[in-house]
Amino acid sequence: MKIDELDAKIVELFTADSDIGVLAASRKLGVARPTVQARLDKLKKTGVIQQIAPILNPSKFGFPVMAFVSVEISQNVGHVSVGTALEVIPEIVEMYTVSGDQDVLIRIVAESNDDLQRVLDSISRTGAVTRTRSAIVLQTHFQNRVLPLFNEVGRNRA
Repeated sequence: MKIDELDAKIVELFTADSDIGVLAASRKLGVARPTVQARLDKLKKTGVIQQIAPILNPSKFGFPVMAFVSVEISQNVGHVSVGTALEVIPEIVEMYTVSGDQDVLIRIVAESNDDLQRVLDSISRTGAVTRTRSAIVLQTHFQNRVLPLFNEVGRNRA
């Protein structure tokens, strides 16, 4: 899909404030409301915008520990069933199948280091996992940093 500077500005506005609304965005950008709505609809329909929703911060509601865990799975189980088994653990907030020495990479949150151990034990008990390796996050510098890339695409194609 072709992205231009107006698309980038619209996405930037809604990223900064998901409650802004189409009318307020159109006023701020100096373009007609139907133009903003049409652009948003197109960005959603093509999957560029997956959703406009609040970004939750688990550390602010009791889960300050975050870890990335690489998972080796039982080869007779398969990725789909591992996903199904891990999906029921609410502390697992992301899951990716990956290439390399490990099969799956997950991001988990926990209330404490002891709670992290409980979550890791839950993962091991699924029966689909043969080994895990964890890296506890000490500090987050940035995450979900897609907006600068999107803005660059919008500037370069305008």
